[in-house]
Amino acid sequence: MKKILALMSIFILILAACTQNNETNDGGDVAEQEVEEVTLKIASLIPPMTEILELIQPTLAEEGIELDILVLSDNVQPNSVLAAGEVDANFFQHVPYMEEFNRNNAAEIVPIVPIYFANYGIYSKEYDSMDDLPEGATIAIANDISNIDRSLALLAQHEVITLQEKTDTYYTQADIIENPKNYNFEEVDLLMLARTYDDADAVVMTPAYASPLGLTPKSDALLTEGIDNEFAITLVAREDNKDSAPIQKLAEAMTSPEVREFLEENYEETAIPAFE
Repeated sequence: MKKILALMSIFILILAACTQNNETNDGGDVAEQEVEEVTLKIASLIPPMTEILELIQPTLAEEGIELDILVLSDNVQPNSVLAAGEVDANFFQHVPYMEEFNRNNAAEIVPIVPIYFANYGIYSKEYDSMDDLPEGATIAIANDISNIDRSLALLAQHEVITLQEKTDTYYTQADIIENPKNYNFEEVDLLMLARTYDDADAVVMTPAYASPLGLTPKSDALLTEGIDNEFAITLVAREDNKDSAPIQKLAEAMTSPEVREFLEENYEETAIPAFE
């Protein structure tokens, strides 16, 4: 009997030790499964860019990523703060604009994934078609080099002007070899384009700046660009963080079916999804 009791006691001790060991292991597994919380800062400008970021905030929160959206007031700051490491990414520009910033600032910001095409168009308050624009009319275009290139390419695409073969990275007005109606191209700050709508004969601008004026590419533009181009609005990060897990999760969320549905339902004419 004493031997039986002794064996039972040893068994109970072993069982208790195993149970305690399992609880310790289980606790370790739970700790390992906990999502590490991080804050991801991203700079942006205007809708629908900011709206897309707000839309995916809850999704990223479930992944342990707090998306801190910094809304800035001009198209220079987002790249400056990204290059300086003050934010982790930005979302406001196309790749040619980003590349020009890199060249001018010895920066290493890089594209992550294209999100949507902002359908570039030419708008006029007074005239209903390009054929109606009189000789010598003033057409306002953005004054940064990448958007000068884009505006002139759009006009050449529709044979409003003829450009010589490109000899540099970007077209400039010096590349115009035919301008049959002697249009005057006035270069103004990107953020001022909408304000020139009342004064210029026509303005070349993206939907983001046309929309507040009640204008859409499909209904109001004299000419439009379409999607066969390199000017998709793109998520941008830095060379040193482009492959990080938070940036990749951000890219995944921004190219989700939820974002596609949002764009198709709310910005059908003005923001065409650029991802599969």
